[in-house]
Amino acid sequence: MALGLEQAGFDPVLVLDHKPVACETLRTNRPSWQVLEMDLLDFDPVEHQETYDVDLLSAGLPRVKSAATRGRTESTTEQRLVEATIFLVHAVQPRALLIENVPGLVDSPEFADVRAFAEEELVHLGYRSSWFVVNAADFGVPQDRRQGVLVAIKDGGTEDFRPPGPTVSRHVTVGEALNTSMSARGWTEADNWAARADRVAPTLVGGSDNRGGADLGMSGTKKAWARMGINGAALSDEVPGPDGVQESDTSDSPLKKITVEQAAILQGLPNDWHVAGKKTARYRQIGHASPPAVGKALGVAIVRTLGA
Repeated sequence: MALGLEQAGFDPVLVLDHKPVACETLRTNRPSWQVLEMDLLDFDPVEHQETYDVDLLSAGLPRVKSAATRGRTESTTEQRLVEATIFLVHAVQPRALLIENVPGLVDSPEFADVRAFAEEELVHLGYRSSWFVVNAADFGVPQDRRQGVLVAIKDGGTEDFRPPGPTVSRHVTVGEALNTSMSARGWTEADNWAARADRVAPTLVGGSDNRGGADLGMSGTKKAWARMGINGAALSDEVPGPDGVQESDTSDSPLKKITVEQAAILQGLPNDWHVAGKKTARYRQIGHASPPAVGKALGVAIVRTLGA
């Protein structure tokens, strides 16, 4: 999200993440950014007054869970992070607020209490709110990734906020996005595979730090990948060789595994963006990220509204 907002013209004053490897990724790619390794719940803006009166406060928060799981400790923490972001508006007083989360946050009855809390606080502070859902596929990302978004503009904006519309006339398929990389080692069937992979990818999921290695999702999602010739059970260390063999794949499956680098392509990350850490940590950062193209589109719409 920070990368996309940078592409829209924003200059990050402070970027915060509580995971050391994520902070390493940010510092490696943007040495000029001030990156703070800290839990949002522990952040005190009094100690970072450069954040006061910025144009935009943006938060890509851990996914808020439904009522069925909200009793779990991690789910309670996720809701507290949403609340902490809203409370941070009191101190920072940004001209605009951007929160990205699950689509259900926008209109599901299960999250009515979260929306009501946010609306009450933001109205009190003089902000006008817009809740809407975007799909990354509409912005050129080869992935069906629906994201719930809250944008709030402080009274005084030059015009009402309008959510960004699609920037592409048709969706980019997995085959189109990955054909070049799939054929990089001379796989003779790459073009045939790409023709079969004729749809956008399911949503990439980074998974929980509390469960095993990297895979592409639950059983239903894996079936969708299989229809495109992809084995979603794990990631490969290399793309197929001339005969289609991936040396690190011992599954005996005729399906191909994608690499971490290919996951980054499906998330719309630039080719020169370095993701730090080992394979699972790298994939989780990619899966948890917001595609930069979405961040850019949202940022451009916010800039237009602010009249900047």
